[in-house]
Amino acid sequence: MTAATDAAEEAQWKRWRAVADLYHAYFTGLILTVVTRRGTADAAEFVFRVFRRQQQERFLPGLEKLGLSHLPPAVAAAQYHYLSNWIGGVHVEYMYESDRKAWIRYPPPRWIWKGTAICGVPGEVSRAMLRGWHANNGVALGDTRLGFVCTKQSVDGQDGLEGYYYQYDHPLELDQRLVFARHLEAPLFDAKSAPALPVSSWPKPRLEKAYRNYAMEYVRTAAPVMVQLFGPEDAGYLLHLTGKLIGMQYFDEVAAALSMSRGGASEFAAFLNALIAAQDDSAETTASEGTFEFRQQSWKLMDDVADYHRACTKVLEGLFEGLAAGCGRHIGVHLRPTAGGRPPLVWTIE
Repeated sequence: MTAATDAAEEAQWKRWRAVADLYHAYFTGLILTVVTRRGTADAAEFVFRVFRRQQQERFLPGLEKLGLSHLPPAVAAAQYHYLSNWIGGVHVEYMYESDRKAWIRYPPPRWIWKGTAICGVPGEVSRAMLRGWHANNGVALGDTRLGFVCTKQSVDGQDGLEGYYYQYDHPLELDQRLVFARHLEAPLFDAKSAPALPVSSWPKPRLEKAYRNYAMEYVRTAAPVMVQLFGPEDAGYLLHLTGKLIGMQYFDEVAAALSMSRGGASEFAAFLNALIAAQDDSAETTASEGTFEFRQQSWKLMDDVADYHRACTKVLEGLFEGLAAGCGRHIGVHLRPTAGGRPPLVWTIE
């Protein structure tokens, strides 16, 4: 019984990781789509807004959840980035220097710019991420003396992204909260002295689900930001195009984790059921003369997004079309219009 339970858990975690990989690729791809279709300036503004929004929504609750709120601001901020990113499977290091100075380092390979994607990311886009999140942690903590000093950027050809939080003796102006000191280098990482999550409150199943949710969260944030920034029409095009490209590239990997295979409309309908279940959503499928109606009852990823727009469904439209192309030739996937673009979402597969 124990062996069977262990095998079932491992299979579930494998499915969750496949979902994480798909959404991870989608988010990275979305940034590259903006870089190549709209240019560096628009991509930098997009990345800034995504990371600032996540920082405002997640940073302070995350400090509480991770038990870091009692620490000095520089240490709390650095440990937050270390632990929260570690949960998401990101290569990250933390080095304490003093209560007023703590380092964070993202060594290669970079999670967000996976594989060859790093070659298409301008330095301005990477800096926008730091402006959006790292530079605002002091403001969020109510201590405007806290700033972030960036010493390296991997997209500029340096061996990682690194820098340190530092609590100055005076409040910082807006343009002082992120500065660069490329002549400095982080101290060596010592894993034995790094903070760790308490195993009792972070058991393996919770960590595996958090790993999946970490990647999905970026898409949850990015889709509405893109709609607000570029407008529904342009954003819908970019969201759809990215989804189709990523879906075509990732079908085989995701299908293997879900124990699915290539084929026709029937195989793809089964694949979608498994994918939706791995996202903790629900769906029903009915068949009639070779055509399948796939009724997606929920899309929890977007449930509580206050500024949700129907254009956000272009994420799914693109992904499903791309995944269908990866599954087999000439599989049609069509979304029936719904009020406000909210579930239930009814798809026709033929």
